[in-house]
Amino acid sequence: MAFLNRQERQTLLDELVQMNFNKAKGKLRRLDPKGRLAFYRNAQMSGRFHTRYELDGLGTRVTLVEQQIETAIKASKFTKSEFELIEVIVEPTPDNRM
Repeated sequence: MAFLNRQERQTLLDELVQMNFNKAKGKLRRLDPKGRLAFYRNAQMSGRFHTRYELDGLGTRVTLVEQQIETAIKASKFTKSEFELIEVIVEPTPDNRM
């Protein structure tokens, strides 16, 4: 499988931005058989979580950035956490020179 060039990476970015987290995650898992999950919901900043996929067969690294939204549960002291996809970062791996 050939590495993705700049235009193909931009097309992938445009597709992923339109999706919610679960659909984007599913697309990335199906995209490359050599791809792997580098880390899942890693807390890089307060309230933001990063999930990274290394698509080695395509020479691409994709990071999905989510924001945590806490909502109060009715008539309770507990809160419910929801996550919203706010940013997608698509970048080449060092092996990809395209």
